[in-house]
Amino acid sequence: MQTKTSRRSLLKNSAAALTALSLDGKLVAAQEQPIRIGVIYDLSGPFAAAGSVPCAIGAQIAIDLINERGGVAGKYKVQPINADSQSKADAAINEVERLLNQEKVEIVLGVYASAHAVPLAAKVEAQKKILWITTAIATSVFKDQNRRYVFRAQIHSDQYGQAFASFLAENAKAKLGLEPKDVKVAIIHEDGPYGVGVAQASEQFCKEQGLPIVLREGYSASAPDLSSLVTKLKRGGAHVISHCGYNPDITLFLRQAREAGLRFKMLVGNGAGYSQLDKLRGTFGKDVDNFCNIDPVPAQLLDPKSLAPGLGELTKTMVERYKAKTNATDVPPHRSMGFNQTWILLSAVLPIAKEKYGGARRRHSVRRHDSGLRRKVLSARPPALRSERAIDAGRDAERR
Repeated sequence: MQTKTSRRSLLKNSAAALTALSLDGKLVAAQEQPIRIGVIYDLSGPFAAAGSVPCAIGAQIAIDLINERGGVAGKYKVQPINADSQSKADAAINEVERLLNQEKVEIVLGVYASAHAVPLAAKVEAQKKILWITTAIATSVFKDQNRRYVFRAQIHSDQYGQAFASFLAENAKAKLGLEPKDVKVAIIHEDGPYGVGVAQASEQFCKEQGLPIVLREGYSASAPDLSSLVTKLKRGGAHVISHCGYNPDITLFLRQAREAGLRFKMLVGNGAGYSQLDKLRGTFGKDVDNFCNIDPVPAQLLDPKSLAPGLGELTKTMVERYKAKTNATDVPPHRSMGFNQTWILLSAVLPIAKEKYGGARRRHSVRRHDSGLRRKVLSARPPALRSERAIDAGRDAERR
């Protein structure tokens, strides 16, 4: 079935097609309308310093590079409509409602904290708009939800736990001088979806690897005192601590652990504040020398020769721009997370959507696929992102 769609409706929300206008008897191509995309990160509050700001900078660098190359598919410039979730779930919800209902965007990109991603996913899904998550990793965002309008081209919390247990089992003898069965593991975490997801996976995979767990305990990320947790860790005598937290809580824990004389052979972080190595070193000095961190590999650590043609130069440009914007010497993984997922959307998914559904040939009518950009993204997204079943299948394959 076909339905008539006005030119104004077709252009709205960046689903513009080339049209011809008559000017003094001559036909000229109308300028393409920009693609307006909502971009939400924590630009203030504790999550900002925990990695959200680098994510936002990385996303903006991707947008800048796409626009410098002519825009999406070389024709459609991207206009970001920015929002600050202020490290608060209610602020994140209010800002996304503003982006959807007032700014009339079809796509919202970003979301740093999993504590925000869970309610936002439900809200955006209900409105049948697109939520393209760049960062929040909690498996619970998708698990058993059958999301159709929410996507995350990113590793998830189950894989963090799997990486921790595998690394420890494979390196216990060489790095710690202990057999895996003799390594005492403590798992501590903030008690939101992010921390709980990583902790559950870490516990599960440690048991599969035969690594004994002496303590697993959660705490509020806003807790003013973690000294009781430090005391429990001292009593447990853990050789290795897995810690999943944000930024103020990580700093608080490390400070109180040092004051109490807590000793361990290795501490393994799981992103967030542990990705900000320069800040940790500035505060704790050589104490961070026995720290490890699990996160997607930063672009600057990749061998450009191992990447597909053009990607090596792209990652080099990204790192240079990040350093220029921030005067940073240590580039955190979160910058890559914001950049990479934004780049996938703008360079791979949206061009396919425009190719399939844009164009002057559909000037007068369009097939009933929905003239909004969200339906185009649903049809254009890579097959592996088209259902939760595919996500679960990928996770199961990783486990095997």
